[in-house]
Amino acid sequence: MILELNQVTTIFLAVAVFMIGKYLNSKIGLLDRFCIPAPVVGGLLFAILATLLKTLNLVDVTLDTSLQGLFMLTFFTTVGLGASFGLIKLGGKLLVIYWLACGFLALVQSIIGISFAKLLHIEPLIGVVVGAVSMEGGHGAATAFGTTIEEMGVDSALSVGLAAATVGLVAGGLIGGPIVKYLINKYDLKPSETEHEMENPVLGNSENKKLESRTFMTQIFIITLCMAVGSYVGDLFTQLSGFALPNYVSAMFIAVIVRNILDRINGEITQMKSISIIGDITLGIFLSMALMSIKLWEVANLALPLLVIVLVQVIFIALFGVFVLFRLLGKNYDAAVMVGGFTGHGLGATPNAIANMDAIVSKFGPSRKAFLVVPIVGAFLIDVFAMPIIITTINMFS
Repeated sequence: MILELNQVTTIFLAVAVFMIGKYLNSKIGLLDRFCIPAPVVGGLLFAILATLLKTLNLVDVTLDTSLQGLFMLTFFTTVGLGASFGLIKLGGKLLVIYWLACGFLALVQSIIGISFAKLLHIEPLIGVVVGAVSMEGGHGAATAFGTTIEEMGVDSALSVGLAAATVGLVAGGLIGGPIVKYLINKYDLKPSETEHEMENPVLGNSENKKLESRTFMTQIFIITLCMAVGSYVGDLFTQLSGFALPNYVSAMFIAVIVRNILDRINGEITQMKSISIIGDITLGIFLSMALMSIKLWEVANLALPLLVIVLVQVIFIALFGVFVLFRLLGKNYDAAVMVGGFTGHGLGATPNAIANMDAIVSKFGPSRKAFLVVPIVGAFLIDVFAMPIIITTINMFS
């Protein structure tokens, strides 16, 4: 029996599995400890259930995910609107070093993914997906670029990308704390700060304002403007250059430009509190839809190669963090905490990075620099390097 769900029902289920994931995260300590996103928890449960029903020849569930692209486009636009150049000045030299290291990581992760895909005799574009796309990019980029690569004719790219992102997320949470603890013990590191309550220095006065429908609509206007212009720019660039530029990427970069123009005109126009809410909602829905539609039966034959590539990615980031990045950042307590953050979002997501650092500072003491630099780079600046690298590698092997 085939059960075809329409557009509205699919969105309802996406929200439902998100809520189920949130509930399970609040009840199961292991999920909360490793910061497994709610859409991943709920979406994977749905995917497993759908796979069982199909395998047992009971029901073949078909989802209408036609609006997934809209939610994805909206999310990446909100990411771009968070990239204020003023934030870079606050981080100073450490932020630039950390940012460049993330760009280097994206390049190496792509090389590892493609090289081992060829070594294991699988499609090179699958290697791209198991590289920076799913590692540094996390579930969001895995969904976006996995969908794009599937449209190029590579089956199961989305499913493999999401599976790799999930494994990477867990690995980032598992190894981040032990690595930092090793550095602290080996070099007898101590925090340079005495305060235990760290205010967020990157939030402007506008973030303390109460949410109102008028200002909220202003943010929606800015977001949709960037989405519209970015979509046309992406299509035009692809037509003129023959180089595939997905609309969500061009919209994100248009949003970066718009944000910084608005900051020069009036820093109060853009309100990140409202934009972050919109971004969180759209991310939750589009990730839930993506995880729900995973065809697990297509990933089974790629399970071993996927695990091998992810294991190599984990080993590399651990060695790079301990022997290179730690020294570049100053070989002190702040540097060690930032290595924990680097491991978290380099294999998973920014919340993973924050969780790693929070576990360390709660035990060894505060690090204001780490909590300034890592979220800024991990949340949006990282994409300035990662996106061009990913797009270039996709075009090279398409």
